[in-house]
Amino acid sequence: MASVATVLRRNLSGKPLRFRLPSRRSFSDSPPERLEKILIANRGEIACRIMRTAKRLGIQTVAVFSDADRYSLHVKSADEAVRIGPAPARLSYLNASSILDAAVRTGAQAIHPGYGFLSESSDFAQLCEDKGLTFIGPPASAIRDMGDKSASKRIMGAAGVPLVPGYHGHDQDIELMKMEADKIGYPILIKPTHGGGGKGMRIVQSPDEFVEAFLGAQREAAASFGINTILLEKYITQPRHIEVQIFGDKQGNVLHLYERDCSVQRRHQKIIEEAPAPNVSEDFRSHVGQAAVSAAKVRVSLKLEVFAKYMKAVGYHSAGTVEFIVDTVSGQFYFMEMNTRLQVEHPVTEMIVGQDLVEWQIRVANGEHLPISQSQVPLSGHAFEARIYAENVPKGFLPATGVLHHYQHAPLSPTVRVETGVEQGDTVSMHYDPMIAKLVVWGENRAVALLKLKDCLTKFQVAGVPTNISFLFKLANHREFENGNVETHFIDHFKDDLFPSNLEITNTVLGAARFGAKLAAACLIEKENSVFRENLPGSNTISIWYSNPPFRVHHCARHTLELEWENEYDSSGSKLLTFSVTYKSDGSYLIETEEDISPSLEVKATCVGDHDFRVEADGVIMDVSLAVYSKDQTKHIHMWHGSHHHHFRQKLGLELSNEDETEHRPSFDRSSHPPGTVVAPMAGLVVKVLIRDATKVEEGQPILVLEAMKMEHVVKAPSAGYVHGLHLSAGQQVSDGSVLFSIKEKDSQ
Repeated sequence: MASVATVLRRNLSGKPLRFRLPSRRSFSDSPPERLEKILIANRGEIACRIMRTAKRLGIQTVAVFSDADRYSLHVKSADEAVRIGPAPARLSYLNASSILDAAVRTGAQAIHPGYGFLSESSDFAQLCEDKGLTFIGPPASAIRDMGDKSASKRIMGAAGVPLVPGYHGHDQDIELMKMEADKIGYPILIKPTHGGGGKGMRIVQSPDEFVEAFLGAQREAAASFGINTILLEKYITQPRHIEVQIFGDKQGNVLHLYERDCSVQRRHQKIIEEAPAPNVSEDFRSHVGQAAVSAAKVRVSLKLEVFAKYMKAVGYHSAGTVEFIVDTVSGQFYFMEMNTRLQVEHPVTEMIVGQDLVEWQIRVANGEHLPISQSQVPLSGHAFEARIYAENVPKGFLPATGVLHHYQHAPLSPTVRVETGVEQGDTVSMHYDPMIAKLVVWGENRAVALLKLKDCLTKFQVAGVPTNISFLFKLANHREFENGNVETHFIDHFKDDLFPSNLEITNTVLGAARFGAKLAAACLIEKENSVFRENLPGSNTISIWYSNPPFRVHHCARHTLELEWENEYDSSGSKLLTFSVTYKSDGSYLIETEEDISPSLEVKATCVGDHDFRVEADGVIMDVSLAVYSKDQTKHIHMWHGSHHHHFRQKLGLELSNEDETEHRPSFDRSSHPPGTVVAPMAGLVVKVLIRDATKVEEGQPILVLEAMKMEHVVKAPSAGYVHGLHLSAGQQVSDGSVLFSIKEKDSQ
């Protein structure tokens, strides 16, 4: 992958500007001891990203893996790899003793924790120090003070920094917490004191919801971070999330690397981040992080001054992020938390300052000075990061699992990065975060960067699991996002634009799907024809269908093709499309549909690669890509053209039926579950069953709790009635779409 280094860019004024990653000479010469081997106590894309920098520096790497990750990309990318336990994170990636043993066994001198898991565990950092291992991050004492969100809020509150009203105390008694919530006033936000990524966060609208939300947040926090302590905050209804990247070395130097906007979120988890923040005044930016700001102005810069002083006092070094909530109604800034680790979204900062923050972490851990001072920190252009997730958008962005039967990311360049930890053929497991990749782009300004983001999203191809790629593309094209008017409820506020109505699906999306299906049909048949011809050169037994041109007495060869369109905007909706395909003497295909509303289309397709075609249809020449795989007696066909992606299904045995055999074709199984049946919205683990079978329940009443990828989902009764067929217990695995229970009007007992 092309590095950010030595990339010729232009700054906002249009003057040429060249950035280079700091050379060894940029840091201190002759440190006491250089790290030669590091263990990465993480998995996925962040493990792969750390390994790339380490290898560029000539440092050997050690991966750790659970049973679920034995054949994963981060294991293949490391010089050595050590098994640390079974698939559940609490038994592997949160198992500090196993990770430390792996470091000792392989002779690693240091451990890089990445983000998540043990990255903000002061106990783990202390264990590393006790074992004589370098923890590539802040000292344990600083993590204790600043990584604990409750502790950092108490420190900032004592320093006079404005805080969101809340409870940050040690006492976690549920009755006390409920009383504190009453004092704060609803709605409130329940939040783990450690970790991030939206794990364990709950918005509670009323006292009746508090206990279950609190207990659920504790369980999720424990599963994700190994710590279940909780804090409470008043929930700000129109917030903006702005954070500042800071960095310190062991000599007491601290600087900031400008701000990022992380406001666009779903399920309290960021999905598009950008740097610098849009619609922020130059006065704000020029003063942020500086010490010489009048206290009367009460700007963010004052808060960062307090933070910088405290960081020096506690001996803070390495990467950190100071996060603020901005009330867009009042304009007031509140300190939210400090993350004592590298953030998921750190690449956007790297792109605008031209520095490798992982290299900084390693060199600071070596005892070297920061390579530049605050006045030397450059700011060039604009960068976006879009997180590509395996998730079911119509089901409320629920995580999805499955095999990546086809995976082709956007082309890389000096201004386009793809941070990924998977490859084609890998399985997205229910045990971990469902992120597939991070798409990072840079441009001379926000408009240029956004245009590049949109283009790269259309070139990102994933088949085998549902993803949020189409949703991200739609979000990036929204007029308010284009104008930089973002806040954390952006998706909710513009849901009518981002989630089309049934009428829009019928009139627009279905029309595009029909057109896409015709292109896919032509490409499928052309591919099969070309393969058949290649495998049977000069054969006298070649089928009349595969001859060129095809021969048929009195008329051209004709076949019927059935494709079932999988509607990505509605998880319960699909439509059967039936086409008549005629192979014409000039090598093109005439594709007609049984529906009068869809006109016939003449298509000429040429194979230009294993999955790629050059297609001419209705006078327009375009690129089309196909991915085909079989699963559960069904052929799955994914096609991409322009900004469109469609998923079609075909029953095996239906591929190319002759027109004289159409009456023998099997049909799609359109059976459905009886009314009142509740199926699993995702593959997961049953963590709690709240109701006994045959119990009478009200509509919306919680029945059980599922956990997948460290996120909990409460399954509720769709209507009032009696629970029937609930035979699940805690610890049981369920598959996506499996029947959980049903609701009947009368008790069947």
